[in-house]
Amino acid sequence: MTSVEEPARPRGRTRDAARTRAEILDVATQEFARAGYDGARVDEIAARTRTTKRMIYYYFGGKEQLFTAVLERAYGVIRDAEQQLDVEHLDPVAAIRRLAELTFDHHEQHLDFIRLVSIENIHEAEHIVASEKLAAIGSPALDVIRRILAAGQESGLFTADVDAVDLHAMISAFCFFRVANRHTFGALFGRDLTDPARREHYRAMLGDMVIAYLTADRAED
Repeated sequence: MTSVEEPARPRGRTRDAARTRAEILDVATQEFARAGYDGARVDEIAARTRTTKRMIYYYFGGKEQLFTAVLERAYGVIRDAEQQLDVEHLDPVAAIRRLAELTFDHHEQHLDFIRLVSIENIHEAEHIVASEKLAAIGSPALDVIRRILAAGQESGLFTADVDAVDLHAMISAFCFFRVANRHTFGALFGRDLTDPARREHYRAMLGDMVIAYLTADRAED
């Protein structure tokens, strides 16, 4: 794709590039989550921002690069939260429960993230594979889990020999399913997994499930 030169700036007006990029990403996140990658239109995104289609191409290069930037920011939010999680003062059981609760809360509060991940899976993660930033973004999250697991195994609290990736998948699966499949699950079984009245029940259930797995007595036959 040929590069797009920066459009001329209106006289007497200083463009705040960071704010413009953030606004574009905010609207693009909503549009991709609503319409999917194929259904989203750059024209619509431009119409809902205080900028132009040409400026979007200047900042991001095109629709594909814009979607990748949306994914990078969306994944960055949860990864930053995981890295900033203060669990060093907690025992391993409380620490892993807190990590699970953080994922639970994040997925519940960021519905667009759930939709974006679902859309990217439809496209077989092609944008994640092509992004150096996204390809490396998983490591920090696993480092937190590995530290907690190591402390739990050293103290004897965790009896299971658990891989950090497997545990991450276990936590993510519950949290993602609860939000992504709430409509189909509710239609089939008559229960709203996101019902506020049952929120604390499911939040505690996730922690109990993870702790039970990590502390189970697996005696060999």
